[in-house]
Amino acid sequence: MNQQSPLIFWLAGESSGDLHAALVMRALKGVLPNARHVGIGGPRMQAEGLKPLYPFKRFAVMGFIEVIKHLFFFWKVERGIKSYMYKEKPDLCILVDYPGLNLRIANIADHARVPVLYYICPQFWAWKHDRVFKLKAMTRHVACILPFEEEMLNIHSINCSFVGHPISEEIAFELDRDSFASFWRLDKDKKWLAFFPGSRENEVKRMLDIFLDAAAFFDPDEYEFLFSRARSVDHNFYMDVIAKHPKLKIHVIDGYTYEMMKYASFAISTSGTATLECAYIGTPVAICYKVNFLSYLIGKHFVRIKRIGLPNIILDQDLLPELVQNDLTAKNVHQIVSRHLAEEERMNEIKSQLAQLKEMLSQPKPSQMMPKLILELLERYARPAF
Repeated sequence: MNQQSPLIFWLAGESSGDLHAALVMRALKGVLPNARHVGIGGPRMQAEGLKPLYPFKRFAVMGFIEVIKHLFFFWKVERGIKSYMYKEKPDLCILVDYPGLNLRIANIADHARVPVLYYICPQFWAWKHDRVFKLKAMTRHVACILPFEEEMLNIHSINCSFVGHPISEEIAFELDRDSFASFWRLDKDKKWLAFFPGSRENEVKRMLDIFLDAAAFFDPDEYEFLFSRARSVDHNFYMDVIAKHPKLKIHVIDGYTYEMMKYASFAISTSGTATLECAYIGTPVAICYKVNFLSYLIGKHFVRIKRIGLPNIILDQDLLPELVQNDLTAKNVHQIVSRHLAEEERMNEIKSQLAQLKEMLSQPKPSQMMPKLILELLERYARPAF
């Protein structure tokens, strides 16, 4: 290893991983400013110095059937990364979430004698439990972001540590409610409903129409409808879907996602990182999940847990409403949100539980823990210079 400029290979295949990894890369500059970063990552990682090997957008697929459609692309990626690992011999391979591909890359890196740090543990506790054995065989360390995962991995004698959840450092607010309302021309006297249809286009194709139909059930004289558009979703595609609902007055919010979550009376979100962010901020959220029907049937066969929402899983209770597959209809969204908003005592109890969740995820901090861990692994597995 070149002690002054180690070569680190990264793989983050979706927007949330791009954000989480970029936070670590930024912190790493303070202790390893000359490190070279290469691999797969989005605009945030590239802004921190990542040299991309493949276009990031090609990796944003979800569900069994969707992945099958892209098998040839992923096959080419694996072959390319295998060649890179053996030729360039990175000093460390950091794999971020995205287990479908990353566990295969872990196997490639391990055979190439490149040490593997897995950041954001695959959810083996939810399904595909055999992944825990792959982690033990192929990785040198697993960095967990959920507090209960460390204990589960310790049972299998896997080197691991709880490094804290990245949202504890990523969430920040630039505008107060009045400024946010003024910027987006919102009525401050109305209740605000925040809709988060997802960060992948195939997600948005399924969810956005349902969310728009749900908004149509609410009284526009009482509510403002805020729809988030992730940077990873094509603007023209998003607005074409919106255009199919010309009578509905909505506000498409680009950026200021955390303000949107904080100031909303209630959020409606596709299952994923956004639901945990809403919960961490303290806003009740309806957790929605819908995939290709065949993908759902296959997944249902393997899933080992009864809850899909991360906030509910972490708290180990059915706190936030979940609408899955056939239960996810515009009418059901309207009924559940309306019922919750009408029950003040219930809303207060939810917010109290969400405050406990925030406390659970606030310490330690990944930006402090991950650079230390990366340095330890680089020193421990450094190759002798000849």
